[in-house]
Amino acid sequence: MTAKQLIIKPQDANCPHDKRVSCGNCRLNTICLPISLHIDDIDRLDGIIQRGKPLQKGDYLYRANDAFGSVYAIRSGCVKAITLSDNGEEQVTGFYLPGEIVGMDGIADNRYTNSVIALETSSVCEIPFERMEELSLQIPNLQRHFFQLMSREITQDQQVITLLSKSSAEERIAALLLSISSRNSRRQLSANAFRLPMSRTDIGNYLGLTIETVSRILTRLQKQEVIAVDKKEIQIVNMEQLRNIANGNTSC
Repeated sequence: MTAKQLIIKPQDANCPHDKRVSCGNCRLNTICLPISLHIDDIDRLDGIIQRGKPLQKGDYLYRANDAFGSVYAIRSGCVKAITLSDNGEEQVTGFYLPGEIVGMDGIADNRYTNSVIALETSSVCEIPFERMEELSLQIPNLQRHFFQLMSREITQDQQVITLLSKSSAEERIAALLLSISSRNSRRQLSANAFRLPMSRTDIGNYLGLTIETVSRILTRLQKQEVIAVDKKEIQIVNMEQLRNIANGNTSC
């Protein structure tokens, strides 16, 4: 049985790119919104959120140095954040999945420091920051939740630093797969079977590895029966072993 055959894809009555989705009926609202938020407050929040047409693969959500005005919740698809080095080379700084927030890099200086690009067809909810601030003053639970989101962003940045400091390529790739696994679990999707929305080139760029190294290690992990790979479909066969590799407790 291949990894693709093992994938269990969630069935959703609503198209994830449907602009008619509201905060009240969005399947990700338990991630984006405070659990204790009253239904009337959800309606008030929904009133300030803007939902445009889906981004297509390669479209920019915003570019570095654009004036900051909004943060964005990813509703479907996946985006990557990039920055450019002094010599103009692209550096991937993060991948964002449904239920996660991008745009907080613009808060400090009122300009975005990264560019964000869709890796596949993706829908986003735009949250104008000034309106969000006004509403947060009126709804304490919302303000607290936004601080929690900012804290999560800081934690993720720290995890990236830890990830890139790992000595071996195997540890880095194992840690990335575990990160995607846990983030899928938060969305009540399978932690063991998922599709990688990013290319191996992007994975290598993000982890500081060549594409050849990424491919070689994925193949090696499959031969070790730690994972099963079918193109972009990943099945984690031995979660404990993958954790051991990420922690540097064993080698492939």
